[in-house]
Amino acid sequence: MLIIGLYVLGVAVVVALLFALVWFVFGRGEDLPPVDGQTTLTRLPRAGIGGDDVRRLVFAQSFRGYKAVEVDWALEKLAREIDELRGVVHDLQERDVADTGEMPTVRGRSRGADDR
Repeated sequence: MLIIGLYVLGVAVVVALLFALVWFVFGRGEDLPPVDGQTTLTRLPRAGIGGDDVRRLVFAQSFRGYKAVEVDWALEKLAREIDELRGVVHDLQERDVADTGEMPTVRGRSRGADDR
């Protein structure tokens, strides 16, 4: 009978140690607070957005589709980047005109009278 009692006591100690180890490693099973509604996994670089960045966009899905806030944010960011790039192109074209006095060529051909 003593052997059975020692066996049960040994198993109880091993189970208690295993429970304590798991409890300290993985936590006490507490619920985490809910994530803020404004938190998103959608990421774009601050500047220099490329095609690969747009292809890697991921939007969280909500009950009826994608979160409109995330899609609106990404589209606004892309629109600002496009506006900025077009502004740079416009500035460079103006500089070309100021330097040469002619409109820049398109595909190696200048604008003639019949192109207007």
